[in-house]
Amino acid sequence: MVKAFRAMGTFRSGSRDQPYTIDVVADDKEGAIEYVYSNFGSKHRVPRRFVIISSLTEIDPSESTEPRVISAFREQSD
Repeated sequence: MVKAFRAMGTFRSGSRDQPYTIDVVADDKEGAIEYVYSNFGSKHRVPRRFVIISSLTEIDPSESTEPRVISAFREQSD
């Protein structure tokens, strides 16, 4: 069963550390961590060692405004 997670931390952008907060959908915490690393690597070309996850918590999907989370937990009408 998929869950919603909120990751907070910093990533290296040039010579500065930029703070981030991102909501992700994953099966477990390890999957959420992998998504965060791959997201910053893909979109910002940041190596994993420069992505710092300071907190990762499971959240209620209704708290998120992230389109990916909203879509994953949308009520299915048959």
